[in-house]
Order: sequence, then structure tokens, then C-alpha cells
Amino acid sequence: MPEQELTTTPILHITERALWDAARARGSYEWSTRGRTLQEEGFIHCSTRTQLPRVAAFLYGSYDGPDELVVLVVDPARLDAPLKYEAPEPGGEEFPHVYGAIPVDAVVDVEVWTG
Repeated sequence: MPEQELTTTPILHITERALWDAARARGSYEWSTRGRTLQEEGFIHCSTRTQLPRVAAFLYGSYDGPDELVVLVVDPARLDAPLKYEAPEPGGEEFPHVYGAIPVDAVVDVEVWTG
């Protein structure tokens, strides 16, 4: 992805509504992925719009939790932490990773995930 697109193309993070509501009260979002915090993982897993359906199916395919799932739409230009596109294994598909908390004001939209 060209450098300019890294800072202008929104990145996405799927999560449970209660976790987002708690982050709004705190001022920052600090969950890496389902069941793992930023502190445990070292970064927050995100995806592009085209990656989101596969990521959602992998993480929440059989989700039957008490909350609805929401997609945080993050403006990379508003992040305080480094954003890196990285592959889980050499030569693999690259995913956006945020190496720090996501400030709530970097979340420019919240979409209900309908799968």
C-alpha cells in the first residue's frame, strides 16, 4: 500500500459493544482482539474493509454473546501510536496493527456488524 494511503485509508476493528462503551468512558480503546488486551498482545489487531468479513468470521463466527458486535472505523491520521501493516507469517497477507491505545477521537464511525 502506498505510504499516503497508510495515513488516509480508514482501518477497522471489530469488537463487542460493551468494550467500546467502556473505552468511550475511559477515553481510549485498549483491546487487541477477542479476549486479549493490548497489554497482552503488544498491539491492536485491525483490518481493512476487504479483510473484515474474514476476520469477523474467524474471531466471532459462532459468537452468541450478550452484546451486539460493532466495527470501529479508525482514522489513522488521528492515532497517537505507530500503525504498521504486518503479515502473521513471511509472505502472508498484511494486516494493520496499532502499537498503542486507540484514542476515542480517532474512531470516526461505529457500525453495527451484521455479518
